[in-house]
Amino acid sequence: MISVAEARARIIAGLAQADLETVPLAAAHGRVLGVPVKARVAHPPADVSAMDGYAVRTADAIVGARLSVIGAAPAGHPFSGTVGPGEAVRLFTGSFVPEGADAILIQENATAETAGIIVNEAPVAGRHIRRQGQDFAVGDVLLRAPRRLTVRDIALAAAANHPWLTVVRRPRIAILATGDEISLPGEPVGPGGIVNSNSTMLAAFVAACGGEGLLLPAAGDDAAAIAAAVEAARGADLLVTTGGASVGAHDLVQSGLARHGFALDFWKIAMRPGKPLIFGHAGSLPVLGLPGNPVSAYVCAVLFLGPALAAMTHQPQTSPVFVPARLRGSLPPNDMREDYLRASLIWQDGGWIATPFVRQDSAMLVPLAEADALLRRPPFQGTLADGDEVEVIRLDL
Repeated sequence: MISVAEARARIIAGLAQADLETVPLAAAHGRVLGVPVKARVAHPPADVSAMDGYAVRTADAIVGARLSVIGAAPAGHPFSGTVGPGEAVRLFTGSFVPEGADAILIQENATAETAGIIVNEAPVAGRHIRRQGQDFAVGDVLLRAPRRLTVRDIALAAAANHPWLTVVRRPRIAILATGDEISLPGEPVGPGGIVNSNSTMLAAFVAACGGEGLLLPAAGDDAAAIAAAVEAARGADLLVTTGGASVGAHDLVQSGLARHGFALDFWKIAMRPGKPLIFGHAGSLPVLGLPGNPVSAYVCAVLFLGPALAAMTHQPQTSPVFVPARLRGSLPPNDMREDYLRASLIWQDGGWIATPFVRQDSAMLVPLAEADALLRRPPFQGTLADGDEVEVIRLDL
């Protein structure tokens, strides 16, 4: 058996990075940026008013002064003239500040008359003016690659006048569940059968990590059926299987893969849950074989599939993020396997408190759905007492 860290490194090393593609800006949210975004325009494009009021010269706008309003400049309709002595131009938020003016007299500090205004409070030079390029100038690098694009990033790229962005193509992940006993959600469940939760769970996981899940029809416990499913996965960037990875007469994934020249990289990891994990290549197609138990499949997705998708989409963070927490309760000594316990997580007194669930069975989905975190225990860790420091992976998928 190999360690979790070594298995993750070998999986990542055996995968190719996805290439780049260009998509409309409106479709870029959540994608990984492939090329840095540079500003094509300045923002603001000129000096603009931050308030409703009047463009004035501070030399003229003393308390009690009467100024002639020589025009207006609504947003999108700049005033073409120059503000001279004793003059003002009506502005609104976002209006370009005309030449000659050096301050904004906000409308609350002026009294409007028929042909002009009276200054009630003297403005300060430069106040309420957003300077040209104050946010960014032409050529500024605004978004660096790689970066998963947020809603805020989309707004910034739009302001920089980019209708299209170059992003990393979503990796295509073929998902194959195996076993005579499984049926799709909503289908009749036969004698000895069980509903297949793994395929849809993994497809949702892949989508949340920036990939495209391709659900293959389930294959029964037959090497020929598994081999046919592998053929259907051609063109995918990675084939993920669930079930049929353990030792036993009906564990036929490797037998089915062998018909496509499967080269095994490793099998079995010193971890709990998820020990019987397979990785290798069927020709040029990478194959990641997850256990059939749903909790084991999910934990392996967090530890291996998520980092694999991060690496395939050019992202630098290719391992789960562990955060420190304090243990609530106690735990007995651990054995030679790295253990991942489902746990609740609360923020208390400036830190995280992790409470492992009593039920840790790898087939039980209710505790998994209720979990906030996976609590990691290194191999051969001794007894832990209440308040001891542990490390956890926060679950948000």
